[in-house]
Amino acid sequence: MPKSKTDELTRETVQAQETPVEETVDNLPDTLEAEDKKPVSRRARKKAAQEAAASEELVNIKPNPTSAKAISKNVRVTPRKARLVIDLVRGKGVDEALGILQNVNKAASVPVAKTIQSAAANATNNCGMDRSALYIAEIYANDGLKMKRYLPRAKGRASHLVKRTCHITCVVKMR
Repeated sequence: MPKSKTDELTRETVQAQETPVEETVDNLPDTLEAEDKKPVSRRARKKAAQEAAASEELVNIKPNPTSAKAISKNVRVTPRKARLVIDLVRGKGVDEALGILQNVNKAASVPVAKTIQSAAANATNNCGMDRSALYIAEIYANDGLKMKRYLPRAKGRASHLVKRTCHITCVVKMR
């Protein structure tokens, strides 16, 4: 006899854990049973359900996307300095933008160029777009992590130093 309510609850939970739950296999459609009029194993019903799901997936093929995206995270350039470079190439073609960035003498031009190249590669390889027809539809730099450091100052004091990073996002589309 159980001594308390907790003993009853633990016995019920142990019994519930010991009984196997096969609801997913039992609820599968009996497509093979209707055709053959023979009892069909659970494995056969499960396989038939998987084949039915696979045929539905073939019907629901998604069309090619119209844009491709690339994100560079925690780039060690301040967002304000990255935005100065980004504003030069927004709305331009990919090849033209990369040509502009090669001639810009800013530290942010290298990570911005890498992000644009990555977005163009995603568009050609993953989406099947033509590289010569790509242009930069969206490009922006958001704040990333801020590393907080201290600088030693005179008379034993310390001043704060914030080393900023940014996330550069580039979306390319076809013209």
